[in-house]
Amino acid sequence: MADGEMKMTYSAIVRDKNNKKIVRVMFERKKGPVTESAEGLIPDGKIVKNKGFSDREVKQLEEYLLANSESIMAQAKVISNPLKWL
Repeated sequence: MADGEMKMTYSAIVRDKNNKKIVRVMFERKKGPVTESAEGLIPDGKIVKNKGFSDREVKQLEEYLLANSESIMAQAKVISNPLKWL
């Protein structure tokens, strides 16, 4: 990952403590020797952990999560079922 380039990864669909289906989404970028990260949840569209992103950037990430929650959830569904890997 080049400096300033952001990488997004996501989990399979998992269940939270209330048995609700969620997907954990991780955003990462390098700034020199430092890796900044933020973790959000779908379908809530909330950033729950942040290391290095500004308040404005967190708001933009949350907007991104909300706008793309259906697509991210669909992609996570594919990796949640190992039979679809074949």
